[in-house]
Amino acid sequence: MSKIIYNRIKAVLAENGKTNKDLADALKIAPETVSSWCTNSAQPSIKKLFEVAVYLNIEAGDLLVSSKRR
Repeated sequence: MSKIIYNRIKAVLAENGKTNKDLADALKIAPETVSSWCTNSAQPSIKKLFEVAVYLNIEAGDLLVSSKRR
């Protein structure tokens, strides 16, 4: 059984040359939290998802995997 991917945070961080620690520092949260988002073992709240989008200067929806691609 393959793991379901819900968000693209890891990919977008890489595309922008940012690390998990950069994001954690910017949002003032634990790096472990960002790591769990990047591995899709946990998901950010909607509020945090928007904060991530602002940090990465993209639309919040661009951080999500389309349900059509599953």
